[in-house]
Amino acid sequence: MSAQILDGKAQSERIIDQIKLQVDALAAAAKRVPSLAVILVGDDPASSIYVRNKRRACERAGVGSVSHDLPASTTQAELLALIDTLNQDPDVDGILVQMPLPRQIDPETVIESIHPDKDVDGFHPYNIGRLAVRMPTLRSCTPMGVMTLLQSVHDDMRGLNALVVGASNHVGRPMGLELLMAGCTVTTANSQTRNLPVLALQADIVVVAVGKPNLVKGEWIKEGATVADVGINRLPDGRICGDVEFEVARQRAAWITPVPGGVGPMTVASLLQNTLQAHAVHTS
Repeated sequence: MSAQILDGKAQSERIIDQIKLQVDALAAAAKRVPSLAVILVGDDPASSIYVRNKRRACERAGVGSVSHDLPASTTQAELLALIDTLNQDPDVDGILVQMPLPRQIDPETVIESIHPDKDVDGFHPYNIGRLAVRMPTLRSCTPMGVMTLLQSVHDDMRGLNALVVGASNHVGRPMGLELLMAGCTVTTANSQTRNLPVLALQADIVVVAVGKPNLVKGEWIKEGATVADVGINRLPDGRICGDVEFEVARQRAAWITPVPGGVGPMTVASLLQNTLQAHAVHTS
């Protein structure tokens, strides 16, 4: 058995094409189109690549993108002042602050300073809380993208055993909430979990978001399971790999995301979906 590939790149392109149609319809009706403010602090190479990809996706979808590139010496007060200005700007629907931030800036303070209805990353405690009580508004982009992929191959996930490896505020925790809302029986594993291989072998759905190359061994994957690998790691020889031992896992799974080209593009597509949703709220 060899797993079929959950192609996030192709799926994301379809979503962006659909968003473009909606944005074009707004423009044709002489209405304001969605606008996203993208803030990059410093010159971290990986962050610069991520931001460039997001800006390109905005351009392709017809979504307005306003860039705010700030020096690494930017103070927390300066960044918060910019966010406050953007919060009050009626022409800005979404605010994205690229992480990580320089050490003099507290990321949680920054996240909480963004108005919840402009929090298109879905990181604000208000939006996470709405998800926890099954009343989602703007959802965390990576878990949202994973759910879109899972729902493309599972008509009904109710009753399935789901394992989330990783418990970060931005991916692991909201991922578990998304799966709970879909009716799964959810287990969240972390760095202290002692019986990870046993838990993985019981799981119909495995989502891994830790940031450790090949942490989850392919032999741990249950026959016929669906695997979503959020991790993206660069090995010493320059190759890119995920958190799951891909080649072995694909011989056991029914569906698996590749790295790259799996979850990453879906995160960007979800960001644009959130921006369109925020625009609808601001113009209603």
